[in-house]
Amino acid sequence: MPPTTPYSSDLSNRDPLLAMRESSARYRAIAGNWSPAQFERSYAPGKWTARQVLIHLAQTELALGTRARMALATPNYVAQAFDQDAWVALERGLSGRDALDVFLALVAMNRSLFESLSPAERATPLAHPEYGALSVDWIVHQLAGHEIHHLTQIEAIDARCCPVTP
Repeated sequence: MPPTTPYSSDLSNRDPLLAMRESSARYRAIAGNWSPAQFERSYAPGKWTARQVLIHLAQTELALGTRARMALATPNYVAQAFDQDAWVALERGLSGRDALDVFLALVAMNRSLFESLSPAERATPLAHPEYGALSVDWIVHQLAGHEIHHLTQIEAIDARCCPVTP
């Protein structure tokens, strides 16, 4: 039985590692040729721009990938929470193209680690102040669902800025 995360409905019954591979290919296909102006568009008024969504995705891959590595290497590891809005605000100078590249590189790095883990390693426990007792497998599922969740926003931005004509 897969772990339940805030993004379980986004992931559904999909294999998380396959979902990571597919969603990163989709991000690349959608935003890989965008102009700087296209990265500054949003999917709705008052919401993050594509650049900010990609920064958030990269930061989440960085944070959760680090949590998985710390749990695997540190007995009784306790993760620290972070404020996603405060983190995104820190990256004022990062371009949309660089955010996309960093995100895709971190997905590849995390997926490579996760693919190498045994079932026992994926069951490695960690604690989180908001979520309680977790496992590395929870992180794998969380990241995969999170990538899919935000992909719908990038797809909406693409549809708004670059509609396909029949």
